Amino acid sequence: MTNIKWSISTLESDSNTGGVITAHWRASDSEVVGTGDDAVTHTGSSYGTCGFTPDASADGYVDYDSLVEEDVIGWVKDSMGEEAVAALEASIAVQIEESKAPAVVVGTPW
Repeated sequence: MTNIKWSISTLESDSNTGGVITAHWRASDSEVVGTGDDAVTHTGSSYGTCGFTPDASADGYVDYDSLVEEDVIGWVKDSMGEEAVAALEASIAVQIEESKAPAVVVGTPW
């Protein structure tokens, strides 16, 4: 496990500067338990947004049209900080573990 996949679902940009002002991101992971017809996929995810103040004169500035997803994922993670990223990724792992052994079981015994 702990193969968290980060993605950017959409960006908002300032029409005056062309710079990114908001990134909508998702982090997710899954684990398959069992095989064949008995296989169950347990998932965990988190979704959020991150705001930015574009500065075309800053070192490392990238024009909107030249962006790649990895650039923006890096910005999001940098903005969050290492501890917050680690905590978020740990919470996704907990979601998966809780899915595999739920505290509340729904159904009937027959």
